[in-house]
Amino acid sequence: MRKHGLKTAVVLCMDVGLTMSNSAPGEESSFELAKKVIQKFVQRQVFSETKIELALVLFGTDSTDNPLSQDGQYQNIRVHRHLRIPDCELLIEIENQVQPESKEGDWLDALVVCMDLLHTETKGKKYDCLNIALLTDLNTQTNEESLEVIINNLTQSGITMQFFLPFPVEEDKEGQGDSERRDPGHPGTGKGLSREQKKNMELVKEMMLSLDVEDGLDEIHTFRNAIEELCMFKRVERRPVAWPCQLTIGSSLSIRIVGYKAVTDEKPKKMWITVDAQSHQKDDVKRETVYCLDDDNETEVQKDDIIQGFRYGSDIVPFSKVDQEQMKYKHDGKCFAVLGFTKQSAVIHRHQFMGSQILKIFAARDDEHAGVALSALIRALNELQMVAIVRYAYNRTSNPQVGAAFPCIKQDSECLMYVQLPFMEDLRHFTFPSLENKKFTPSDAQLSAVDSLIDSMMLVEEDENGEQRDLFKPHRIPNPAFQRHFQCLHHRAVSPGTPLPPIEPWLKAALDRPEVITERCQDPLDVLKRKFPLTEVEKKKKLKTSAQIFEESEAKKVKEDEAEEYNLANIAEGSVTSVRIRGRQLTHRIEQLLSNKNTQYYMKSITCIQAFREQSVKLANAEHYNSYLQSLKGSIPNRGLEVFWELLVQGMICLFT
Repeated sequence: MRKHGLKTAVVLCMDVGLTMSNSAPGEESSFELAKKVIQKFVQRQVFSETKIELALVLFGTDSTDNPLSQDGQYQNIRVHRHLRIPDCELLIEIENQVQPESKEGDWLDALVVCMDLLHTETKGKKYDCLNIALLTDLNTQTNEESLEVIINNLTQSGITMQFFLPFPVEEDKEGQGDSERRDPGHPGTGKGLSREQKKNMELVKEMMLSLDVEDGLDEIHTFRNAIEELCMFKRVERRPVAWPCQLTIGSSLSIRIVGYKAVTDEKPKKMWITVDAQSHQKDDVKRETVYCLDDDNETEVQKDDIIQGFRYGSDIVPFSKVDQEQMKYKHDGKCFAVLGFTKQSAVIHRHQFMGSQILKIFAARDDEHAGVALSALIRALNELQMVAIVRYAYNRTSNPQVGAAFPCIKQDSECLMYVQLPFMEDLRHFTFPSLENKKFTPSDAQLSAVDSLIDSMMLVEEDENGEQRDLFKPHRIPNPAFQRHFQCLHHRAVSPGTPLPPIEPWLKAALDRPEVITERCQDPLDVLKRKFPLTEVEKKKKLKTSAQIFEESEAKKVKEDEAEEYNLANIAEGSVTSVRIRGRQLTHRIEQLLSNKNTQYYMKSITCIQAFREQSVKLANAEHYNSYLQSLKGSIPNRGLEVFWELLVQGMICLFT
């Protein structure tokens, strides 16, 4: 449907008459498709929080209810809902109350009723756009004498028209019959158009070509195309909110600027409220918060007697409201101060961009001098391939940021693009092992296979004119979380008590790999499978009994003890030089043992130290031993080896007594 302004009045005029229920075998009727169109349109308006006012008029109804129904005129037309902001109540009414009926209605008469409704209910108010969307199969008798008057009134009132039909309406081409012009996939056409449909189609074309609208026939749509266009819930429309500030360079240069959010993390309004499960009324539920001491009596504490506490390690540090206010970072208020300049390629890395928004910075609209100064700065940065590093603060209460301001020059505008940069604490440093592995070096054929796969999956390709074309456009994909959220809300509103529907197929398809990529990468994937064959390796590990595990453990202990004695015996031999060499080996062994904070290893370490001392005394060379022992003593507190040192001291005392 047409994109409407922020203040718009739209009348949905739907045919519910007898012929709308006709359909070819296995196809949906025109009524079902038309109902889907208005449902999806109303859904978009409800969840996008727009200012569009909607009215709903039905024709072909069994009853008549409209202000023009006098003297037998404008019969079988009912104003179902007058102009107002759409809500879930309207969605429920469309689901339950809009049903096929058994009469026929004149679509031109229905159009007059819609025009009268717009004239009456918008009188004295200011609207950007008045629009009527008429959904019908055109298979009714029509009084065409009023067509010229209707066209004149539409033109004078500034009302725009849109038609939604079960078949496409195209300009007649010589040699093209009805069967060629008819879209075979649309119901309501049968083996061809009826006489009434052919006649009414000409009236529609005459009307749309007579209105002062460029390409009027483009405003005639088919039901199915409209459903595809309306399948996604419309995003929330936001007015651009200006952020005025001063761009400063040093203390002497100041430029008046205004900033706008170009990219930001969009979040739906949190409209969850607690209601009574039976009445569904908010007022039936009241929430009270009571603070109590954690004692046997659960003594109640007044809110004024409670302060905030910050967990600091295992302690809780209390902070009053005054403390919390004083601990905030204080600065001079909003600012956009240039700290310096740097090459884009030298420092700024895209993977280090952060924050939840990107700002576009323009010169103040009414300041010519600011425009000249900012333009000179932008063009200089662009020519030198540099960026400005700036200090940014939104207001006095917000924390300051450091970011980069990039020059952006387009055909009709130029601005700075501000992106936040990380502070030291925001960076995460990781160390990973090298990917190089001599044992598993890929061959040239394997590398070529991977290259081919990457080339086949490129999401950018050149078109016939040699220009780059995107095959996958994330900026045109709606947020699937939003779409699913609104889909479930709508279903629960109109169908309470029934299971939620599955995710709609179009949304799944939007997030899939483009079909052209899937087809293109199939052959490279097959080659990749052949070049990197996978073989299943099973490790056969026999289960051991507890007795076997115990025996192996005991044998290992005996072996370690024997090795220890052997090493000590070897170390005890030799000259002064050999003592130094063996001493270094022994101290290394002592350090290994002390890394295991266990009494058993402490005792082994003490045995080594005693052997080290004995050999040093025997060879009259205690320098190396004394030096090591002093060093070891100094490291005891930092290494948490107080227990070991006590055992060592006790062992030495026993040795000399």
